[in-house]
Amino acid sequence: MFERIDTICLTVSNLPESSTWYQQLGFTINYKGDNYQVLTVGNSEVPLTLEEGSNLVKENQAYPIFFTKDIQHTYRELQEKGVLVTGIQDDGDNRFFDFYDRDNNKLQVCFWE
Repeated sequence: MFERIDTICLTVSNLPESSTWYQQLGFTINYKGDNYQVLTVGNSEVPLTLEEGSNLVKENQAYPIFFTKDIQHTYRELQEKGVLVTGIQDDGDNRFFDFYDRDNNKLQVCFWE
């Protein structure tokens, strides 16, 4: 039935500004459509698609989780870039924190061994 997850889509209010914001975090543009862009990061096989539109309800939204080998460094780097971040949490298996883009889309960073 399904072969893979093709992309994760986030709705943004201003595509050029949001694209620039994600590029400053290390994403690269893989494809540009009329009102969307497909971005990749690192060696991930699942891209992030930014789609311009209106998404007023943020509750219960699906969100991407990015893996890092050094969660403290990633946390500090996002803070230095002025990104809104929550505190680092530890659930016994994973360490993680949330951060938010310009449109208040939730994203998460995790580390586990």
